[in-house]
Amino acid sequence: MLPFPYTDRELSWLDFNERVLELAEDTTLPLLERLRFLAIFASNLDEFYMVRVATLKELIAAGVSSANSSGLTPAQLMRMIAERAKKLAKRHSDLFERELNPRLENLGIELVKWSDLEPDEVLEINGIFERLIFPVLTPLAVDPSRPFPYISGLSLNLAVVVRHPGSDDESFARIKVPTNLPRFVQTRRGVNTRYLPLEQVIAAQLHQLFPGMEVVDHYAFRLTRNADLDLEEDETENLISTLEQELQRRRFGPPVRLEVDENIQPEVLATLAEEMDIDLNEVIRVSEPLDLTSLHFFADFDIPSQRFGKFSSVSHPSFSEIDFDDPEAIFQTIRAGEVLLHHPYESFSNSVVRFVQQAARDPQVLAIKQTLYRTSGDSPLMSALIEAAESGKQVLAVVELRARFDELANVRWARKLEEAGVHVVYGLLGFKTHAKLSLVIREEANGIRRYCHVGTGNYNPKTARIYDDLGILSADPELGEDLTNLFNQLSGYAPDAHYSRLLVAPKTVRSGLLDLIDQEVENHQAGRPARIRMKLNSLLDEQFCDHLYQASQAGVPIDLWIRGICAIRPGIPGLSDQIRVRSILGRFLEHSRIFHFSNGGTDEYFIGSADLMERNLDRRVEALVRIKRPEHKIELDRQFDAAFSDEVSRWELSRGTQWIRKHMDGDGLPLADLQEIEIARRKAR
Repeated sequence: MLPFPYTDRELSWLDFNERVLELAEDTTLPLLERLRFLAIFASNLDEFYMVRVATLKELIAAGVSSANSSGLTPAQLMRMIAERAKKLAKRHSDLFERELNPRLENLGIELVKWSDLEPDEVLEINGIFERLIFPVLTPLAVDPSRPFPYISGLSLNLAVVVRHPGSDDESFARIKVPTNLPRFVQTRRGVNTRYLPLEQVIAAQLHQLFPGMEVVDHYAFRLTRNADLDLEEDETENLISTLEQELQRRRFGPPVRLEVDENIQPEVLATLAEEMDIDLNEVIRVSEPLDLTSLHFFADFDIPSQRFGKFSSVSHPSFSEIDFDDPEAIFQTIRAGEVLLHHPYESFSNSVVRFVQQAARDPQVLAIKQTLYRTSGDSPLMSALIEAAESGKQVLAVVELRARFDELANVRWARKLEEAGVHVVYGLLGFKTHAKLSLVIREEANGIRRYCHVGTGNYNPKTARIYDDLGILSADPELGEDLTNLFNQLSGYAPDAHYSRLLVAPKTVRSGLLDLIDQEVENHQAGRPARIRMKLNSLLDEQFCDHLYQASQAGVPIDLWIRGICAIRPGIPGLSDQIRVRSILGRFLEHSRIFHFSNGGTDEYFIGSADLMERNLDRRVEALVRIKRPEHKIELDRQFDAAFSDEVSRWELSRGTQWIRKHMDGDGLPLADLQEIEIARRKAR
């Protein structure tokens, strides 16, 4: 065994975001999609600093100096992250400035600087500034009577240096770029539409904001703060009120990163760093404009030639000819046989949403029980639950208030649901409820029947259009009993609940999957068919890494299809030479979790909400459902075979240290895109 057989979590995450950046660098992709990946890279990095780097800083501040399981102390890791993040940010900024922005101009779209404007454009934008922008701005001076202002997280600002005419004494001021105004100011030049970043419009008019002063210099800057929440659940009597208070405190988290214009003067940078208590190692210099998350604005342009081909979800064959005006139809279809759904290729709205909506309106439905982790702001599912409660049905909503960065939205939905008469609970004390479950109890001629949905993705119709997820709709009595027990545990007291088709964290997901891994070793040693395949967002848990290493050493072939973090190191002789790791990224976010074990030839498959991370296995309520129908196992088998074909574009992890992109064949032609293959399959039906 290697002394440190695991890849560090944070460095592996940076590997993942570099793969996103490589998509933005891919010249075979449409221009606007490359801009989209640039924006995704930027927002990913924001969240990484707000949560992961923030946690690391807290460890350093607490004096933790011991090495982690990858052999790195917090201080060493922080230095490595800073160096790597700066290089990636520079690469990201340069790609936009040197390649993608000039290509935008070829489309008649120009992102310009103030110095690029013609006189008539200057007059036009000056008028826009005076009418719409100037009244909103608040210049804040810094002097003995006016302390340095609070800088909110992710806000874009201008640092301004001014002085009185005839004086050598310089003063500092700050202007926050308003977030309630468009990020870009539009003008036209000939046939081209031109866009000027709002901060540059403001910078050009500083003389109006500081009349009688000489503007010496100005620079854009952006601060990132710790945005992680710290809830002491066992010390609060009202979780929702405590969470609301903690969300207010999030705005005042300590700084973790400062982004500045690469040309900033050292004196101005020193002032910013001192006033905001930022170490210079936490400063990232990039060329303007800062905050390239704003590139979503351009990526949304309707230019078909510069976008991925048009895509629309199709109805699953079981639902393609249903008469949804007939309240019995969808239940009859589910009774006829369990349905395996694959989103976004198969419509979420025309299956899962319809299922809940029909249940809400059906007079034979007595109760609906639903978990909610993330959903959309105008969710039809929420409206259906409210409608069901108002019509007298028993409705239970298990709302997870602590879904990171969706906390406020979930608090609002919880209050709306409660006002409508829905029984709202917040799950088990100390555990996030991450399971994706829906249960409908219906009175029928032969008695009570339970209908179930178990999925890998959130009940969010908007993200279901761009997230690759799986789910089953079922009337299986065994699964209905399992969901009944689980919901009773979430809303009441049922610590000894038993499950037949489900593995449920924190109780049985870890032990159940580890037993299945170990069983594959026994099968292989006994000469029976043995194989392990997993599709995950993240593999980080060391106990699972160790068991997979042991299975590899025993000779069990292991294929791991992982989107993001991967702690395991494949391909090391004598340790992991039977392990292959691939990652596939594309127009859709690969989000489903699938577990396959050959099981001596009988093939066990599970799908569900859990990744192999300590938090998912030990600190969350997660659910995996065992797949029963042979045709569904064949479909999941097909998905694995396609992902591990050498004919598709992918990244391969080499010895756990380097992700190598393989997207061209021997003739230099692009390999097939797995997601486009899935789209074509649905069109061919």
